[in-house]
Amino acid sequence: MGRKAMICAFNVMKTEGFQMITELLDYLNNNLLTAHYCGFDIARPLPSYWSFDRFLKNLDHTILSNLMKTQVLILAEKGIVDTSFIGLDSTPISANTTLNNPKSFSRDKFKKGTIPANDSDCKIGVHSASNQINERKFNFYWGYKNHVLVDCISGLALAELTTTANVADPTVALNIFADTHSFLPLRNALF
Repeated sequence: MGRKAMICAFNVMKTEGFQMITELLDYLNNNLLTAHYCGFDIARPLPSYWSFDRFLKNLDHTILSNLMKTQVLILAEKGIVDTSFIGLDSTPISANTTLNNPKSFSRDKFKKGTIPANDSDCKIGVHSASNQINERKFNFYWGYKNHVLVDCISGLALAELTTTANVADPTVALNIFADTHSFLPLRNALF
C-alpha cells in the first residue's frame, strides 16, 4: 500500500463529499475499479480504517502543500485558473471533542479557559450558521478553521491555510497572498 494510493483515496473522499473514513471504505469496497485506479491491489483486502487514520496522523503537511502548488501551476499553465479575480473564505473544522456535542450540558463548554481533553491544540471559534442578512445566527465551536484562496472564475482553490478557530480571515490574508505569490504571481489581482 503506497502513499500515492492513500492520497488518491482521500481525494475520492473529498470529491464524493464523504465526511468519515468509514464512508470512504464502504465506497471503495463497493467500487473496486475506483480502488484500483487509486492504486490499491484489489486482489487483496483494502486497508483498514486504522491504516487510513494512521496515514492521516503521520502525513507531513508539506507533501500536500507541494502537491497543491504543483497542481495549481499546471492549471495556470493550461489557462484553467486565472488569478485576475480571487476570493478568500474560510470554513470551520470542528474538533473531535465532547464540548462540540449539542447534547453536552457542561456550563463551561464555551469559556476561554476551558481546554478540551481530546484536543488541547484547538481553540474556540464562531461561525455564521446562516448567510441570510435578516437571519444572522452564530454557532460557537471548538476546533480549527481552513482559509482557502479561490480563483473566482474557475472556482478552484489556489492555496489554503489551516489555523485554530479563533483566527479571523483578515489576519491571515496577507500571509496566504504572499505564500501564493511566491509560487504563482497573481495577475491583476484585486486586494
